[in-house]
Amino acid sequence: MQQPDDIGKDEHVRGPQDAALTLIEYGDFQCPYCARAHEALQDLDGEFGGIRLVFRHLPLTDMHPLAEAAAESAEAAAAQGKFWEMHDALFERQTDIGDVDDLEDLADDLGLDIERFRDELEGRRHRARVHADLARAGEHGVGRTPTFFINGRLYRGDSDRDSLAQAFAEALRT
Repeated sequence: MQQPDDIGKDEHVRGPQDAALTLIEYGDFQCPYCARAHEALQDLDGEFGGIRLVFRHLPLTDMHPLAEAAAESAEAAAAQGKFWEMHDALFERQTDIGDVDDLEDLADDLGLDIERFRDELEGRRHRARVHADLARAGEHGVGRTPTFFINGRLYRGDSDRDSLAQAFAEALRT
């Protein structure tokens, strides 16, 4: 079985390879706590010598009806080289997303080939990729969002800026 911090070549990774902190996040684009963490991570990035962020999908469809479509949207954007742009837009405009048309509007705003994007969403082309992350989360006992592994260790704290800053400082001391 893979360890939670095994990072595959097909994963979504942002930040320097040699960052002092590697943060693996299991997230849901409709989760308000994930959006809060997104904002905190952007704010904290410069304070800790860079953060290497690995994002894995954990759409909680029982709570967030568009979570899986949002995850597949991010993968459709990734197919056009814009995963992180879509990732950021999904969190930053989370409260504006009420249906699939809003996901298409985001894709259009990012300059994606909208016909290709729409075809991939309608055809569920990226469903397997999202479900692979879901399966991996299950293997590691992850069932809520956001769940973080900081330098390979499960973090059980809150997703607010202060809590994450404290956890990062502690991870750098160990």
